[in-house]
Amino acid sequence: MQIGIHVNRFTWPGGPAAIAPTLAAIARRAEEAGFSSLSVMDHFFQIRGNGSPNQEMLEAYTTLGYVAGVTKRLRLGTIVTGVTYRHPGLLVKQATTLDVLSGGRAYFGVGAAWNEEEHLGLGVPFPPLKERFERLEETLQIARQMWAGDDRPFVGKHYQLEHPMCFPAPIQRPHPTIVVGGSGERKTLKLVARYADACNLFDPGEIDQLQHKLDVLREHCDAVGRPYDQIVKGVNGRLTVTRDGKDGSTTPAAAVEHFAALRERGITWINLGIPNSHEPGTFDLLGSHVVPEIAKL
Repeated sequence: MQIGIHVNRFTWPGGPAAIAPTLAAIARRAEEAGFSSLSVMDHFFQIRGNGSPNQEMLEAYTTLGYVAGVTKRLRLGTIVTGVTYRHPGLLVKQATTLDVLSGGRAYFGVGAAWNEEEHLGLGVPFPPLKERFERLEETLQIARQMWAGDDRPFVGKHYQLEHPMCFPAPIQRPHPTIVVGGSGERKTLKLVARYADACNLFDPGEIDQLQHKLDVLREHCDAVGRPYDQIVKGVNGRLTVTRDGKDGSTTPAAAVEHFAALRERGITWINLGIPNSHEPGTFDLLGSHVVPEIAKL
């Protein structure tokens, strides 16, 4: 089982001038502690549940490029890039650039988008849900075509690319890992079964709820003739670890126990938002008491 850190807030002591060095320190400490990946949110504004919309939020692919330059091993990507944020041809070029400049460490996380507030705020079109899913499927088709070296015209309902070239090609072959984020049973998990190399579900804390989502994914895989075991199963959660587990935090032993239960259900990749990640001692505790135990699972 592999563990990744999900950086979903940039409001740290010191204000904007401290964001770059703080992020670099988090990335380096995560790498030294044995984390396998680092992801960021792809949002224009901070989202509800993490803070107010006017809190600091960086552009995702610029941020990942910066992190690539200060690390050597971490795999890098977005948990979910909203399909409405960028034209798919440009998005594939961005993900490819990240893969090339990081030495083959990028993965490609994409989803249907949901945050209407940030779209309206910056003047980005926010089509109805049905259309967003149509655009998501076409984006997945375009990514696979471009990474396969097929530069024939792509003619879809929403996107038309006359010459979808991708040079340089990504270092990873046949392509960076494609992750479709979200847990919608009728559409999202169906797209996972058809196009993705990995899924990223929310960790609800209740194993039976998660198992239901995995059962639905298996049904979609059976329907399209895709081996269920071919898809990497990941979850996205939140963790604050302390030695005593006080004030709503979790002890290392309790965290490992929960992750072991996830592994029994087939989860092999955990992406964790860690609210106290900017505190230096956090990774000392994770690296000594959590990551080594997870690696054994």
